[in-house]
Amino acid sequence: MVAPSTISDNRTISFGPYRLLPAQQLLLKAGKPIHVGSCTLEILIALAERAGEFVSTEELIARVWPNTFVEEGNLRVHIAALRRILRDTQAGNRYVANVPGQGYRFIAPVILSEGQRSSASEAAAVERRHNFPAPPTRIVGRDGIVSTLAAQLPERHFITVVGPGGIGKTTLALAVAERRAAFYEHGARFVDLASVADPLLVPSALASVLGAAIRSDKPIPSLVNFLKDRQILIVLDGCEHITEPAAALAVELLKGASGVHILATSREPLRAEGERVQRLAPLGLPPESARLSATEALAFPAVQLFVERAAASLDGFELGDSDAPAVADICRRLDGIPLAIELAAGRVDAFGLRDLAARLDDRFRLLTRGRRTALPRHQTLSATLDWSYEFLPESERVALRRLAVFAGSFTLKAVSAVAESAQLAASVNPFANLVAKSLVAADIGSATVRYRLLETMRVYALAKLTESGELSEVSRRHAEYFLSVFQQAEAKWETRPTAEWLEDYGREIDNVRAALDWAFSTDGDATIAVALTVAAVPLWLQLSLTQECHSRVQHALARLENAASPATRLLMQLYAALGVTLLHKTGPGPEIKAVWTRVLELAESFEDRDYMVRALWGLWVTSINGGEYRAALAFAQRFRSLVANAADPNELLIGDRLVGNSLYYLGDHINARRHIERMLSGYAPPVRRSHVVRFHFDQRMAAHAILARILWEQGFSEQALRVAQSSVQDAQAIDHALSLCISLAVGMCPVALATGDLDQSERAVAMLLDQSTRHELTFWHAWGRAFNGVLLVKRDDARALEVLGNALGEELPGTSMARRNVAFLGDFAEALGSGGEFGKGFAVIDAALERCERDEGRWCFANLLRVKGELILRQGAPNATVEAETYFLRSLDWAHRQQALSWELRTATSLARLQRDGGRLGEARDLLTSVYARFSEGFGTTDLTTAKVLLAELA
Repeated sequence: MVAPSTISDNRTISFGPYRLLPAQQLLLKAGKPIHVGSCTLEILIALAERAGEFVSTEELIARVWPNTFVEEGNLRVHIAALRRILRDTQAGNRYVANVPGQGYRFIAPVILSEGQRSSASEAAAVERRHNFPAPPTRIVGRDGIVSTLAAQLPERHFITVVGPGGIGKTTLALAVAERRAAFYEHGARFVDLASVADPLLVPSALASVLGAAIRSDKPIPSLVNFLKDRQILIVLDGCEHITEPAAALAVELLKGASGVHILATSREPLRAEGERVQRLAPLGLPPESARLSATEALAFPAVQLFVERAAASLDGFELGDSDAPAVADICRRLDGIPLAIELAAGRVDAFGLRDLAARLDDRFRLLTRGRRTALPRHQTLSATLDWSYEFLPESERVALRRLAVFAGSFTLKAVSAVAESAQLAASVNPFANLVAKSLVAADIGSATVRYRLLETMRVYALAKLTESGELSEVSRRHAEYFLSVFQQAEAKWETRPTAEWLEDYGREIDNVRAALDWAFSTDGDATIAVALTVAAVPLWLQLSLTQECHSRVQHALARLENAASPATRLLMQLYAALGVTLLHKTGPGPEIKAVWTRVLELAESFEDRDYMVRALWGLWVTSINGGEYRAALAFAQRFRSLVANAADPNELLIGDRLVGNSLYYLGDHINARRHIERMLSGYAPPVRRSHVVRFHFDQRMAAHAILARILWEQGFSEQALRVAQSSVQDAQAIDHALSLCISLAVGMCPVALATGDLDQSERAVAMLLDQSTRHELTFWHAWGRAFNGVLLVKRDDARALEVLGNALGEELPGTSMARRNVAFLGDFAEALGSGGEFGKGFAVIDAALERCERDEGRWCFANLLRVKGELILRQGAPNATVEAETYFLRSLDWAHRQQALSWELRTATSLARLQRDGGRLGEARDLLTSVYARFSEGFGTTDLTTAKVLLAELA
């Protein structure tokens, strides 16, 4: 053990810009006191007294925490706090060095000097006459509240910090009290009321801490008499189980002793005269993001606390970018509750981050290794929540554990239907009392107040619900309630504005999941499970939760088909939902065609016109995505015929869009544009019944995306970019992932690449990959990978061939992404030719041309013919010039017939080069001039710039 300080009372230790006065427990910088925790300051004194010498871990612990068992992690936390206070390692400063696994050394030069004692004001500012327990860790994320309360305490006199267990009430109160204690002539006293079970003993607990003798028959007047001439801060910690006696004591002390100020902590307000309540929220949490960096994560207090505690538990722990999302997820799952985060971070040394995250579902066994020096109820998460639960009246215990069946937030109406009973109805406001006691959080920010249990409390209460034997009954009531809610939602979807509908029902997604988990379980009810799955489909589609919808629908179909039940509307609805999810998960194929055919058969048997329309739509999408353009046109025409007399004029206009899309891929750009523009001129997005649910994505945005393609091919590149950008912006505005993916893949990405705007292309491709990854839209992700390959080709990136080849060669089973967009094959073949891989290049371009011929997909046929000619020229075989010119002339013919001016310009440029190299300058100039002169915009695009340069050469 370190010997007592050998430095005389009036000596000072100076280092860097600091002066340390050990006898007065004072650290100064530029003559001003610096706030340092008592334990941290004692560590600094111990090291500075022996500057340059090695001081072991055991010696430091023995000096700072004599006669107390303390884990080494506590010392590391205070060393880290000391380094922060001294700005160690910043601006070249180095003060404390560690000897790994052994101890520490103060390495800065020090000057020992005799000096006058600090001024009275300096000493008073930091004098510590209190009995506060040692703060276990630096308070994180509460600086603003600490400063506010410290400033308000002299004026308010009585403040209660309110919040749920583990939220950090005690830590905050101690931080405020330590900051203010020196300003009270008689210091401050901390009173732990948690161990006081008898309300009559509350005054005695305070008297014991004060060392005051009181009369047992009149304890409060005796305390008032003892304190009436004193200036003192009293911290009453843990008042929730004795709110009335604690409130009575506080009021009497404040009335009779003007120098007394009170800082209390409780789950609920004491409701005492003069009390100011400060509710304590969880620590700030980062948003969900797979690409969260360490720097971004550390901007949030919850992550800061986790990292500090983990570093104290595990030497050398640092948060890297790869671990940041996992740490953020752990903090979110622990609701930003400081105690839970500290306990979890303390187990990083045992489990590592990934295993720790995986074990959180078993959090109450996992989070048991707390600080032995902490108050008993703060040592484990279980102890904290047991403390909260055990002091509740029975009616409130019943209400709390029944509320655990809710996932996410819930309304009072849901509580009445699910959690209440005759037993609770006879009680006095058990639910309102739980809100007051911070066990249930209330969100009053919307028209309908919503409530929630913090997830950690929910897990705890759910265990209590299981122990009570009520889990199955309450879960059934919960599932039945949300089935009725979403059956009503399906009807309201027809009449209510989409945004309002989503605002009301989107918040119930977690409860739908919980209800389905129970209904599909062995103790559940398959009838409820199937019906709720069908009722929830509109919600999943509006929220772009395609993968989740797919999984639930498959599960429901298996239950329904295993029951050997006759064909029902439920079966038809489930097949329709399956068809929607397959479209965006796997893309076209025999399975999805069979699903939509089955939907059409069932709809016809039930004479259900709505589902007949949906089925024809699904068959059209399947055909168009599979490159079966004639079949797609036939389905589009059947769709128009079916909706010709529909009450909603939008349905016929949607039919125009289907026909226009089909004609575009068949190469009839003129009629395609006519149909699309007719649709856009008359289409009004439905205020009530959203077409996102019936037809998978926003119709206007999809029309704009294909129109952008047509406009570019017809030579209007500036208009094309504006229309494509508008489509993307509108999709972002409604926050619908499927619509955004279509706007990007069909419109923005190909148009930006075609115009040569590579920066905009890069942003669009990155957005498509991000959205498709985040929402597990595998089909659209394949498009994103292919576009990324094309972008690399245009940037002359060495990885281009590999990336694009992999994107085209690793198509998902049953899909035909390259068939849907054979333009990718043209880009790939051209890149192969540029790299000298002519054999592969010819194989790819011939396959693309053959597909166009077979499927009648003439929309980019002219460009593929041009690519074939370029490959022939590059290879330079005998008669290459003649053969290449033949392909160029065919290309010009097709482009001219289709009025595809942009394809015509590309081919004219290729042919003009060939003619120039053959000495036919006049022919080349006349050809290229005749095409270039027909453009009215887009002169800054790559194709027109290239043509202009070539014309200058020919001139």
